[in-house]
Amino acid sequence: MSTQVSSDRRKWVILALVLVAECMDLLDGTIVNVAAPTIRAGLDSSSSALQWVIGGYALAFAVGLITGGRLGDIYGRKRLFVIGALGFVAASAACAFSASPTMLIACRLAQGGAAALLIPQGLGIIRDAFPPAQQGSAFAVFGPVIGLSAVLGPIIGGALIAANLFGTGWRLIFFVNLPLGLIAAIGAARLIPESKAAVTPRLDLVGTALTAAGMGLLIYPLIQGREAGWPAWTYLMVVGSAVSFAALVAWTRRVRRRGGDPLVEASIFSHRAYTAGLSMIVVFFAGMLGTMLVLTLFLQFGEHFSAIHAGVTLAPFAAGSAIGAVLAATVLVPRLGRATLQIAAVIGAAGVLWLRQVILSHGLDTGSLVLIGPQLAVGIGIGMIVSPLFGFILASVRDHEVGSASGVLTATQQLAGAVGVAGIGTIFFSTLAHAGFVTAISHCLLVELATMPVLALLSFALPLHAREDEFGAAPADIERAQAMAPATVGAGETM
Repeated sequence: MSTQVSSDRRKWVILALVLVAECMDLLDGTIVNVAAPTIRAGLDSSSSALQWVIGGYALAFAVGLITGGRLGDIYGRKRLFVIGALGFVAASAACAFSASPTMLIACRLAQGGAAALLIPQGLGIIRDAFPPAQQGSAFAVFGPVIGLSAVLGPIIGGALIAANLFGTGWRLIFFVNLPLGLIAAIGAARLIPESKAAVTPRLDLVGTALTAAGMGLLIYPLIQGREAGWPAWTYLMVVGSAVSFAALVAWTRRVRRRGGDPLVEASIFSHRAYTAGLSMIVVFFAGMLGTMLVLTLFLQFGEHFSAIHAGVTLAPFAAGSAIGAVLAATVLVPRLGRATLQIAAVIGAAGVLWLRQVILSHGLDTGSLVLIGPQLAVGIGIGMIVSPLFGFILASVRDHEVGSASGVLTATQQLAGAVGVAGIGTIFFSTLAHAGFVTAISHCLLVELATMPVLALLSFALPLHAREDEFGAAPADIERAQAMAPATVGAGETM
């Protein structure tokens, strides 16, 4: 009996360790977003360098995410979890001691790479620790815990910067990762049993290289093009990005024909609902995460809010996302199915219009109180979209494709965040140079507004009800994705 009790406690402690790692990743993204203006002032960095500090993390995470999961399958999920956690700690310490924008960007890229080793192991670790009947309960814990992290993240970030302990300023936001990462690494080394894939896959190094090339050739010109005056090479790089992704598809099919293990299963793109859903992920996360960044910049640079004032001001958005996610999951999706997404797009559009009108009316005197209502409306709409969206998408692929499909979704989510930071950030800084803060944020909100009808139209390609597609999906993958998605939106960056 005591052995059974000890085993039950052990698996919940293992879940707690995975949650520590997830929260560390989310808090880091949230805090860095809020701290961005302080970092720029402290290091005297350019606007493009600031975009790299934020978007570089997501880029490195996206590039390494699928390969990181495969390394865990080959060499052991516990081993990669510990290596990733320690790597995240080391990179965070290096970020804190960065003496120049270039050094901080390099360290943030290293952080993203470490996260790509760490985060993908959590799903497999939980599946091994919990029997199938209890996995739903385990993944149900993700939503409240990580959602709370997303709500508190901006406030914690602002408080850490305001505290300025020992004169550390913005550097303290990276030091906070050290105890969390060490707890995750030491706890995992002592408590998590080692596990690997039943059938050991092979690494697809060519596929990884093509993915990195495609993503890098897309993000670099988006960030650097404005300051360089948009020369011909920026357009050539975008074309090169498209060529790299086309080569990735061709390579993937070739590897599969030869009986190998491609980086992704090319067959997932043959499902109309999956490709439509993937497009929604790109549009949604690029628009929303880019908008959250420029809204933070508007509050701190334009209105001269302190970091903690800005963090508290943005909290209603995360709260609204959590409300929308719960409302969709418990009431709307079971009754309305796909129509929930279209209703959510209307609510989100109304909220963005309201937010834009408030800022245009009050200008640089916009207060925190008048932003609560529109932020809640936008957040509710966004939460209603992203919470069920992953379930609709994963329900459209075959069981043997779920692992690859969920990996591509998460990697695309990260890439979209980087694209949004680069693209919408560029619109903000370009407009700011000649028209001022109010016009700059207004233009960015128009871009976000334009994403709403696009999302509504794409949603018509999804199945009417998430789990009634002809193939079905693994419930654990859906539950984890549904739990994580609203938190990543509230965090203002990638998971």
